[in-house]
Amino acid sequence: MDKIDLPVPVSFEFFPPNTPVGSEKLKTVVQELAAAQPEFFSVTYGAGGSTREKTLATVSAIAAMGHEAAPHLSCVGSTREGISEILATYRAQDIHRLVALRGDLPSGTATAGDFRYASELVSFIRETQGKDWFIEVAAYPEYHPQQRYAKRDVQHFADKVKAGADSAITQFFFNPDAYFHFVDEVRALGVTVPIVPGIMPFHNFARIAQFAARDGIEIPRWVAMKMEGYMDDTASIRAFGLEVITKLCERLIAGGAPSIHFYTLNQSALALEICRRLGRPV
Repeated sequence: MDKIDLPVPVSFEFFPPNTPVGSEKLKTVVQELAAAQPEFFSVTYGAGGSTREKTLATVSAIAAMGHEAAPHLSCVGSTREGISEILATYRAQDIHRLVALRGDLPSGTATAGDFRYASELVSFIRETQGKDWFIEVAAYPEYHPQQRYAKRDVQHFADKVKAGADSAITQFFFNPDAYFHFVDEVRALGVTVPIVPGIMPFHNFARIAQFAARDGIEIPRWVAMKMEGYMDDTASIRAFGLEVITKLCERLIAGGAPSIHFYTLNQSALALEICRRLGRPV
């Protein structure tokens, strides 16, 4: 494996807390993760904007602490007027970085809104607001779970970038070859923006296995077998999980990944330890 001379940039993702206690806890987590000098913190957005106010509150709190914050913004179920209103709210908070997504409709909702795809949302932002925003979009190294054809999924990604995206963050994965293959595919289509791998530390193996099964993400069989074999041995699960994810990050960085984006599940310990092992100051 190639030697890693300099630590790559990192960023961290949170979900909006549901309680005041959770909000206070997250501030502590932000302070702890700030030791790794991240480029930004991103905050997720519920289906159809169902966590809109909580996302805004979380992003505002992060910005007030002196850090760059990037709210997720999903377009399905939204109107042009509604998106413009949200952008104006963020602009007033001096927030100019976004993660633009298609998103999902809330259960029981039938109205798709003015946008069908994230590429349409990106186009709308560029057409109405110019280059005022740094826009991240999603990428799926193992392909979008709702897409039947890999070629079509890659083209959808290229369309988002062509619409004006500045960078991309991938869905989490455990197979580095899937990431490298995806990057090669989209580079062949003329995509030049950075494609940042999204990394999920093993906070809770059973929960992450559920996420992976839902989204069509492969957990290597040898990893799953070892995790399941540890049963309730928390220390061994933690140690093995850290080893697997650190080696994954090292291979990605050695292969040219421009940065690492951690899905933290609002926890700091594992992400910080992986950053330390990768040579980040923490």
